[in-house]
Amino acid sequence: MTKAEIVAEISKKTGVEREKALKVVEALMVVIKDKTVAGEDIFLRGFGTFTTKTRAKKVGRLIKENKSVIVPEHKIPYFKPCEDYKEMMA
Repeated sequence: MTKAEIVAEISKKTGVEREKALKVVEALMVVIKDKTVAGEDIFLRGFGTFTTKTRAKKVGRLIKENKSVIVPEHKIPYFKPCEDYKEMMA
């Protein structure tokens, strides 16, 4: 599903104009990105948690060159669904 399809679905379900729904969806995405980059967690009750995780430094491989490389410690975005969401997926 694309962002345009999400906006269309929200517009249809709520009766809000597509342009307003698009602004809300885009604003939500910006807030989630900005806050998680800043190190804050976002808890959406009944949906899940957006957070960041730190991946430890490790040894990786360049298969084509047959070399080992060091992959430095880095942060990644992470989403953890709530229990109800997990049960729906089972």
